[in-house]
Amino acid sequence: MAPAGPRIALAVLGDSDSHGYHDTVSFPVGGSARGGPFRPGTFQWTEVLARLRGDQLELGPKQTWGLRRSWAADILGWVGIPSRHPVKEDHLFNMAVSGAVCSDLMQGPRRQAQRLLALMNREPDRWRTGIVVVRIGVNDLGDADTLEALSRDPRDARTAARIAACVTHIRAAVALIAQQHPTVRFVLTGIFNNAHWARNHARWHVPEAQANISAGLAPFDDAMRGVVADLKAAAFFDDRLWFERLWGGRASDGRPGYRSVRLGKGFEVTNSDGDHPSNATLADGHAGAVWNALWARSLVALANERLGAGLRPVEDEEITVLLDPEGRLGMR
Repeated sequence: MAPAGPRIALAVLGDSDSHGYHDTVSFPVGGSARGGPFRPGTFQWTEVLARLRGDQLELGPKQTWGLRRSWAADILGWVGIPSRHPVKEDHLFNMAVSGAVCSDLMQGPRRQAQRLLALMNREPDRWRTGIVVVRIGVNDLGDADTLEALSRDPRDARTAARIAACVTHIRAAVALIAQQHPTVRFVLTGIFNNAHWARNHARWHVPEAQANISAGLAPFDDAMRGVVADLKAAAFFDDRLWFERLWGGRASDGRPGYRSVRLGKGFEVTNSDGDHPSNATLADGHAGAVWNALWARSLVALANERLGAGLRPVEDEEITVLLDPEGRLGMR
C-alpha cells in the first residue's frame, strides 16, 4: 500500500472522452445522454478516480463553474480571476469539454491550456507534484469521412495536415504549462481508432482498409511519443493498444472479431453500444461505465510505473462495488 501523503493534483485537457458525465448543466437530469436510465451508476474516468482514489488524487472540488459567454470569462482573466468557458458542473481542474478539437487547447473561446494555467498559477505549490492528462484528437481524426479517406490511402494529405495541426496545439499547450510549472508531470494519450467504435462495425470489411486506417493514425501516436521524450517527466498512454488488449479487434477478413471483457463474477462486457453496463459504449456513443473504470485503472498503473505517482492500484472488487453496489447487475 502506498504511504499516506499529500494528494496529487490532477488536471485534464480534452474533449467528451474526459468531460464528467454527471454534469447536470451540459447533460440535464432525466435526459438520454451519458447513460440514460443507468446514468446514476455510469461514471466518466475522472469521476471513477475521484471516487476510488480521491484520498490520493485531487481533481478539484466538483462545482458549477465558468461562464456561458466567452468574453465575460476573458474579462475575468484580464483582471486575474480564473474562469472557463463554457460553464459546466465538473471537477475544477477538469477543463475537458464535449466537442472540443485540438485547436481548443490554445485558441478560440475555450483555450483550455490558458484557463488551466490561470488556476495553477494561483496555487503553484499544489502543482509541484501535479499531473496533467491531455486526451484529445478524436473529434479531429475520428469522423467517418476521415477514416474513409484513410481506408483508401493511409497518407491522405488532409488527414496528415490535421494530425500536424493537432500535434502543434498539443505541444504548445504542454510547453505553456511546463514553462511556468517545470515539475508538473504529463500523460499524453494516443488517438483511438474509431473503426472499432460499435457504430462503425458495419464498415470497412476489408483487411487492407483496416490496415490503412491504423497506419494513417500512427503518426499521431508517434508524435505524442516524441513530445513525451522531450519532457522531464511524462508518459504516453497508448489508447489503441489498450483497447486491443481488452476487446481485441477486427478479424482477418476485416469484420468484427471482438471478444468480451469479463469483470467480477463473470460479468461480460461486449464491444457494443447501449446504456446497460454490459455494453462497452453508451447509447450516445461515449465510453461506458466499465470502459471508463478500466481506463482509470490503467491510468493509475501508468502513473505509478512511469511517473512514480505511488498510487494504490485499482482492484476489480473496487470497480464492481462502485458500478454494482447492490449486486443487481451481476458483477458481484
